[in-house]
Amino acid sequence: MAVYREVIKVKSHGVRTSYINVTDQVREVIEKSGIQTGICAVISPHTTCSVFFEEFCHDYDENGDEYLQADLNDALAKIIPDHTSAETYRYPGQAHYDAVASWPDAASYLPNGPEDLWNGDAHLRSTILGSSEVFDVVDGHLGVGTTGYIYFADFDRTRPRERRCVITVIGE
Repeated sequence: MAVYREVIKVKSHGVRTSYINVTDQVREVIEKSGIQTGICAVISPHTTCSVFFEEFCHDYDENGDEYLQADLNDALAKIIPDHTSAETYRYPGQAHYDAVASWPDAASYLPNGPEDLWNGDAHLRSTILGSSEVFDVVDGHLGVGTTGYIYFADFDRTRPRERRCVITVIGE
């Protein structure tokens, strides 16, 4: 059994939920791995990000999000409203803010002060969708249909940032 692991970088825009199609990168990593039969895990190590699998739908809204992603945004907003003030959610509490403020690189996490931690909605949304997906590797290729695509979503809208997506292929 062999294991091949690669980390790719993705950029979120911080304006609204960022959806990044990572399907081509996953296909490339599987091919580079040389593994013919096995599984491929696509993982977000971030607590406000998710990896999910859905159909590519060809239609886009005015923000450039695919219609299924816009519909997902609408559905999630109904059950998890946007974090718009300190009163919206219990998180982050004072103890959490104090802990983050004490970090050596606190300015990178809190460039605008406490409001930069108003991302309780992002944490809850990623908790519901999950941080990873596992796919079949068949004959050295990603074992999904032609309309299935893999997306990395960053629900944190506090600022743009570079994120990591881990792709691990296991098999023979």
